[in-house]
Amino acid sequence: MEINNKNTILITGGASGIGYEFAKQLCDTNTIIIVGRNKEKLEKVKKELKNIHIFECDVSNPNEIEALYEKISVQFPNLNVLINNAGIMKKIDLQKELDYKSLTEEITINLNAPIYMSTKFLPLLKKQKNSSIINISSALGFVPMSIFPVYCASKAALQSFNKSLRIQLKNTNVSIFDIAPSFTNTAIVDLFSKEEQKNIKIITTLEVVENSLKEIFKGNKEIGVGQGNALKFLSRFLPNFALNMLNKS
Repeated sequence: MEINNKNTILITGGASGIGYEFAKQLCDTNTIIIVGRNKEKLEKVKKELKNIHIFECDVSNPNEIEALYEKISVQFPNLNVLINNAGIMKKIDLQKELDYKSLTEEITINLNAPIYMSTKFLPLLKKQKNSSIINISSALGFVPMSIFPVYCASKAALQSFNKSLRIQLKNTNVSIFDIAPSFTNTAIVDLFSKEEQKNIKIITTLEVVENSLKEIFKGNKEIGVGQGNALKFLSRFLPNFALNMLNKS
């Protein structure tokens, strides 16, 4: 599919990281709608880039997703690309006593939100001649890193959901893409010390977006970026080696 020209694209978490880079690379020739919780960040992006429309929305709240859909379906009836990018990542020690919200916040934002966004916007996407849902998962969905247990679980579940959604929509005009980047130079990197970062191969948001757009244009539906493809291969053929490699003590 060609998403570089004359599309109407909604990006969750579009004010920073990979979402911002998608907006930056696509705004010249497309109508871009970015969604986020931070009004100041949204306003900043609107000033920096062209063809940008902003909506405040906390995608962890289903009521706000429903309100967003009502606005978008009226104001942007030609919406044909949804990029579910919003996500969070937390180091969690499962041996410590944590409250329910702390334990499940990543599930709510990384999994529940893209599932509900995808299904809620599906009627609008199905009205278009060609449309796409692009869900940003992670290379850690293939092989978990134990210090991020819930994050990895949420991304593995999202990858599974993408497969099911793709099969259910096989006779429609909606294509489902799964982008699985390895460690990317976003706020996630700040979870590691400077010393730890030396042992991690970190890719840029530009690499993620440029590679993803090339693969989408080719029609590839499951896209690994950076070490994503390598971890996917290892998870299938050398799962224990991959697990031990990522979880060296």
